[in-house]
Amino acid sequence: MNNEAKLTKYVKAAGCAAKLGPGDLTEAIGGLDCKHENVLVGMDESDDASVYFLDEHRALVQTVDIITPVVDDPFVYGQIAAANSLSDVFAMGGVVATAMNIVGFDGCHHPRSVLKEILEGGQSKVKECGGIIIGGHTIEAPEMTYGLSVSGFVHPKRIYRNNTPRIGDVLILTKPLGMGILTTAIKADMLEAKVVEKVASILATLNFKASQIMQQYDVSACTDVTGFGLFGHAYEMSFNRVSIAFDIKNIPIVEEARTMADMGIIPAGAYTNKAYLSDKVEVKIPHRDEIMLYDAQTSGGLLIAVSQVDAPRLVQRLHNEGLVYSNIIAEILPLGAKPLLYM
Repeated sequence: MNNEAKLTKYVKAAGCAAKLGPGDLTEAIGGLDCKHENVLVGMDESDDASVYFLDEHRALVQTVDIITPVVDDPFVYGQIAAANSLSDVFAMGGVVATAMNIVGFDGCHHPRSVLKEILEGGQSKVKECGGIIIGGHTIEAPEMTYGLSVSGFVHPKRIYRNNTPRIGDVLILTKPLGMGILTTAIKADMLEAKVVEKVASILATLNFKASQIMQQYDVSACTDVTGFGLFGHAYEMSFNRVSIAFDIKNIPIVEEARTMADMGIIPAGAYTNKAYLSDKVEVKIPHRDEIMLYDAQTSGGLLIAVSQVDAPRLVQRLHNEGLVYSNIIAEILPLGAKPLLYM
């Protein structure tokens, strides 16, 4: 067996190795107490990362994430896992300082050289955003996992929360949807090599540049779209204080994901997300792309609430910097009968 085209072979069936659904996670952490005078952002409001006050100019941002292989190339898998782990710091408006590797290595089926490539891929992404890997922890595991524990800094008065959008703002999404469906198809060897390369490129793209750009505009809230899908993270953004109206035709979706979804290649996580959110969405005539709104994303884009005046300029800047999928996809409205609706 060579190092490539084999990593995903030993990943459990779609849905079995997925992260907990939003309802399960809320129940699991509901009794934990993180209240402290220096904790600016904790677990009580489902934000992207924790923030701990250091002084009037600095606060510590911390987050952690791991994923199983989503592509077969070890180096690229390391890049994607790192991009996924780093994203929460960027969503908060922070900069990455240090990271530590977290590895469950499947030594029964892979040589140690595979682990080296994974770690080198992760390191390349941490370096790309100015951070440094300073250590980590590795265990032997029957299922391979990799990710990072990340520490960064943010100004205490310039933290982007995920639940503070203003009525009248619009939402910009910086990466396309469909990654959960497409990575499921990759594991089933159903995609051509050029499509796999396109998917891998999207997944490995850091949200660092988008974060740096958005901070120059009138942004009221930000989150990244990951395991709970677009609607799951949008629901957290609404915080049951506003409604969010989505224009589905403007939501960027990778075309090959539509093809796979039409064939029934839809991971269980998408249905879990949809079931949890069913009573939070205003029911409309079903749209072909509806399942994409619930598809669990790996290393998804930023979801940015920005003033309508600044939104077109922000989108243009993102496009100019190569983030070509970025688009205005929704508007923040006063709270109606449901927090989520689509047009």
